[in-house]
This record gives sequence, structure tokens and C-alpha cells, in this order.
Amino acid sequence: MKFRMMKKTLLILFLFSSTSILFSFTNENYEEGKPRNTIKTIVIDPGHGGFDSGAKGSFSTESQVSLAVSLKLGAAIQKEFPDIKIVYTRTTDIMPGNKTSLKEGLRYRAALANSSGGDLFIAVHCNSARDIRHQEFVGYKMATYYVGKGKKKKKVTRKVRQYHYWYTPNPAKGTETYIWAVGKHDAKVSSISQNNDYYGEIDSTSNITLPDPSDPAEKARMLIYEQNYFRKSLTFADLIEKGFLNQGRVDRGGVKQRNDKGIWVLQAAGMPSVLVEIGFISDKGEEEYINSDKGQDEIVSNLLNAFRIYKQKIESKTVGTP
Repeated sequence: MKFRMMKKTLLILFLFSSTSILFSFTNENYEEGKPRNTIKTIVIDPGHGGFDSGAKGSFSTESQVSLAVSLKLGAAIQKEFPDIKIVYTRTTDIMPGNKTSLKEGLRYRAALANSSGGDLFIAVHCNSARDIRHQEFVGYKMATYYVGKGKKKKKVTRKVRQYHYWYTPNPAKGTETYIWAVGKHDAKVSSISQNNDYYGEIDSTSNITLPDPSDPAEKARMLIYEQNYFRKSLTFADLIEKGFLNQGRVDRGGVKQRNDKGIWVLQAAGMPSVLVEIGFISDKGEEEYINSDKGQDEIVSNLLNAFRIYKQKIESKTVGTP
């Protein structure tokens, strides 16, 4: 019994120590005397980059579009709020940090955000939905095959069903804004499964390890996110989605939460963080929209307005922890 109590005490002390270290790390760049609720640095992360083009449309790629929108967003924020520092994970079509692998590039994003002392992390992506496969039974065909071995081998003929297959464009369109789901516990957020239209970076980051709740250090970091960043992330994401809806964009269910590899960077960044899918590049109409000056200006206008309101809420301390 004494051994169990000692083991439990040591674990609690370790968690407390890990939490203190992580708090120190994620806030090490705060200026001395700076109010905790003042937003001074925003990290903008254009999805993919370089050899990783992301989702592909008929004439553009996710990497290109997300970069164009991200640069316009950063310029718009800096114009209205010149005292805010903008940090981009990339400003050209390269893998962030000019890394040579997807895993290194993703980890660079989080490391840059944390070392910059960011107060908000915004990842910009384009969504994609695969074409829909159809099939139609067209009849039978006689097929010959062999069964058995050696002397028992014999030829068998049977009827095989034949199908005609074809594909049509997927009609999926609209915007989605994601936040990291620590435990998918908040009733205001719709939890969705791995099997959906989300394209993003899920397939291209399959070797990223998800946080292990049984690991004391990871548990401490997840606790920090849950207690300090989840509610703020949700508030900002909700403002973004409501703004898109007001612009007449397709509503795909409001803010969504995930805790899989595709948005690992949201949890790894020690600050409120969102991933915005600005439209479906697989849809012809939306691809044209998100590539047009009009479309990009409207997207940026919405993100800027959402940030403007979010900033007011944060600095007036009307957004708190649960």
C-alpha cells in the first residue's frame, strides 16, 4: 500500500513538473509585464508546400491556394493591427523550413509557432472530395477456371456477373473549421469520424505519432491545451464558421473537432489554434472561387473580422476556460 501511495505521489509530482515546464516553454517569449490576454503574435500556416502539393483541383493545388490566401490574410491583419507580429510557416511554395520530409515539415510548423511565442495559430487549407463511383449490372460472362491439384485438377465453367463502372464529380462544397479535440467532450462541437470528405494532411502524415494519454508528459500538454486553449480555439473557430455562413457559403455543420494525425499540429502548438478549410478544390465552382481575387478577398475579410471580434473578446476577458 505504501509503495502504491509513493508511486502515485511521484506520478503527480512528475505531472506537475512537466506541466510547469510546458507552461514555461509555451510562454517563454512573452514580454515581461505583458498582459496575458494581449495578442501580440499570430502564426499563419499555409497548408502543405513544395513537394507536397496537397489536394489537386483541375488547374490549381491546395499548396498554391492556401499560400495565396495566407499571405493576404497576414497583410490584412498587419494593416489593421500594425503592432501585431505575423509569423508565417512558409512564404513561398516550399515545405516549411525547407524540410525534406512531411514529418519534419509538420514538426517544424509546431516548433516555429512555439518558439515565436505565438498567441494564435491559423492553418489555412483547401478541402477535397473524391469522385463518386457508380456501378451497373450489365449481364453475365462465362468464365473458365481450374480447381484441385494434380490428378484431381479439373476445368470448371461458370457464369460471372459483369458490371459497368463510371465516376461522377463529388458535389461536396463549403467550408469547415477544425479544432483539436482533447476528449471530444464539448457538446457544442460536432465530433466526426475518420471516414469523411476531409483530405488535408491526414494521408501524408501517417507516420506522425498521436499524443499518448498514458504518457505523463503528453498528458500534461493535453491538459494545458484543454484548460487554456480549447475554449479559445472553439470561440475563434465558431466566429469563422458563422462569418462564412453569413457570406452565403455552404454550411457543413459548423465547427468540428478532430484528434487525429491530420491536424496534429493544432495540439502541438502551445496556443489557441484552428485549421480552416476555405473550400473544396475538387468542386469546379469552388476551385474557381478560391482562386479568384473576389473569392480570396471575401475569405480574408471573414477571417479578419472573426479575428477582430475574437481579439476584443480575449482582451476584454470575455473568453475564459470552462
